[in-house]
Amino acid sequence: MSKRGYHHGNLRQALVEAALDLITEKGPQGFTLSEAAKEAGVTPAAVYRHFAGRDELIAEGARQGYEIFAALMEFAYNEGKPSALQAFEATGRAYLAFARKYPGHYQAMFESGLSMAAHPELATVAAKARSVMERAAVQLSKQLPPDKRPPASMFSAHIWALNHGVVELFARGSPGAKSPYPPEDLLETGIGIYLRGLGLLPPDR
Repeated sequence: MSKRGYHHGNLRQALVEAALDLITEKGPQGFTLSEAAKEAGVTPAAVYRHFAGRDELIAEGARQGYEIFAALMEFAYNEGKPSALQAFEATGRAYLAFARKYPGHYQAMFESGLSMAAHPELATVAAKARSVMERAAVQLSKQLPPDKRPPASMFSAHIWALNHGVVELFARGSPGAKSPYPPEDLLETGIGIYLRGLGLLPPDR
């Protein structure tokens, strides 16, 4: 019996963890079900007692990742404390921290090519994380008159895209190692420029 296997008491989770390890090492498209079974210490046939195929196995890893991600975002947001701006910036830092600490989950979520239509449970749990950023955007926008506030869904989507771009380009190994600035600094300055453009921060003096 290998390092995972039945002695874990939960073969389904052992298979998910095996898949996440392989995704971290080889990417979401770089492993087979047979490799996941071997990593978990079982026969390939045993996988099919729990998952219909490789995509379903990856989808479960992605679902668990979204749950962790949403919890981290909620913790970082901290009900908008100590200020709307600090809480908003904290969600961006949480995005970077998640990508670094959970690379297998991150890749299963964002780089596996899974269809949300084929896996509706992913859309449901992903919405939990997005809702945190939308609430942060709503709170930060309250300082503007109602007719001047940007739509929270658009506002938060732009910041999500900025977070994702910094992670992909600069926070996951090379080319990140070649960046002249830390990813956190790139994210902070990018968010600052965006918020100033919306009138949510005063201009630099």
